[in-house]
Amino acid sequence: MSERESMDYDVVVVGAGPAGLATAIRLKQRAAERNQELSVCVLEKAGEVGAHILSGAVLDPKALTELIPDWQAQGAPVTVAVTEDQFLFLNENSARHTPAWALPSCFKNEGNYIVRLGLLTKWLGEYAENLGVDIFPGFAAAQIHYDAQGAVAGVITGDMGVARDGSHTANYQPGMLLLGKYTVFAEGSRGHLGRQLIEHFKLDTDRNAQSYGIGLKELWEIPAEQAQPGLVMHTAGWPLDKDTYGGAFLYHLDQNLVAVGLVVGLDYANPWLSPFEEFQRFKTHPHLRRILEGGKRIAYGARSLTAGGLLALPKTVFPGGLMVGCEAGFLNASRIKGSHAALKTGMLAADAIADALAAGRAHDSLDAYPEAFRNSWLYEELHQARNFKQWFKKGRTVGTLMTGIEQLVLRGKFPWSLKQTQPDYASLKPAADCTPIAYPAPDGKLTFDRLSSVYLSNTHHDEDEPVHLTLKDASVPVRINLPTYAGPEARYCPAAVYEFITDDAGTEQLQINAQNCIHCKTCDIKDPTQNIVWVPPQGGEGPVYNGM
Repeated sequence: MSERESMDYDVVVVGAGPAGLATAIRLKQRAAERNQELSVCVLEKAGEVGAHILSGAVLDPKALTELIPDWQAQGAPVTVAVTEDQFLFLNENSARHTPAWALPSCFKNEGNYIVRLGLLTKWLGEYAENLGVDIFPGFAAAQIHYDAQGAVAGVITGDMGVARDGSHTANYQPGMLLLGKYTVFAEGSRGHLGRQLIEHFKLDTDRNAQSYGIGLKELWEIPAEQAQPGLVMHTAGWPLDKDTYGGAFLYHLDQNLVAVGLVVGLDYANPWLSPFEEFQRFKTHPHLRRILEGGKRIAYGARSLTAGGLLALPKTVFPGGLMVGCEAGFLNASRIKGSHAALKTGMLAADAIADALAAGRAHDSLDAYPEAFRNSWLYEELHQARNFKQWFKKGRTVGTLMTGIEQLVLRGKFPWSLKQTQPDYASLKPAADCTPIAYPAPDGKLTFDRLSSVYLSNTHHDEDEPVHLTLKDASVPVRINLPTYAGPEARYCPAAVYEFITDDAGTEQLQINAQNCIHCKTCDIKDPTQNIVWVPPQGGEGPVYNGM
């Protein structure tokens, strides 16, 4: 039996996304200011920094400027300034433009940039390494390590070389124990360890139920005459029905590239709905077709996003650690932005940690972090938007009207905060109570199937490792989900991981094609029986996004 090795750091950061890297960078900056040594490591489950990053994305550079004031001179890949905003309400065949005077400020992007967040994240990783941060890509944090007093004291990375039956192969290597005086959790939306921490420390007590969405995105190269670098387009309405939360985007980058995507709230009710198919259908709208037609799809991916906002934000600190970015849910859904919030929370967390370490503290609760957040511009921004998702729980008509009143007329000063106690998975209705949705077959030019899409995500998993999409009870999918909800797993997954098949004996069963998983976490969130639990596969696996 191999012995588990351990390494000691002042701070261990789980996740090399914008929030985790901002934490690490700011920690090193603070140490330099004090002329002190501070050891910081960042674990990243992807094979390289940025490989699992997927976002729209329009970046508000405010937090980046606070973190790295000379980011332009340093060569940050943030170069496409927003030149025009469009917000359209779609029906099946037409698009109605919203005049600029009727747009709340949350939908305006003057001074912002269209970015490929994966490329920016990779650049931040290089910046952090130049400051002396140890970054370990290809290592998934699989377990939380607690000390004798019950405080978080680090994490254990996943074992490598474990066969599907649980036996150890010739390549077996036990995971390492990374010990830290403080541990920062920055896994992104629906983090595997973050979910455990929220439950273990009861961090969501008296908070609104968290709300999620799935964002699906493609990167296209289009004919030069159809490109408008700097144009930001958002849409509402078709193809989603009036009771389903969501919206779409199309962002014009440079080099004749456009990012196109759809976000669907995971509180949708109809189990026949397929977010993937709705996204494909969206691209057939005449207004989108004229932009994409003649172009080539070059990348695909999907990721959950944590959209409940300030009212669903869990307590972010606990003995020995804290949560930053989308791990906790700092996304501003009204602005369709989260990267600036991720960067800012990482900086605030780092300041609290640096001060605690300078005072000789360790493994206690960093209450200065939520206090600093409460006094920041980010809190003010999220407070103004606190009811946004709650209004849309009441349908598109009410959501649009009340968001307009709250944001445009009252400037976010609505006198009440809306309560929401129902989790997303509980919103799914029995299939017999809903209308099936007939989706058109893909044409292979503008619309595509799941498997060809997964191919573009460059996803890889070892065929012989344990299935990382685990079931609490293997009988539930066929016993409950299939007869009651018509097997929604096969539709809400954007990567063809789940399919119901009939074996030679005529028995129906759920087949899990774990090798297709693009780590979006939708199944972990939307499964109506909460029977599916996503756990990390071997480090270095999953999608390899090309600057998504």
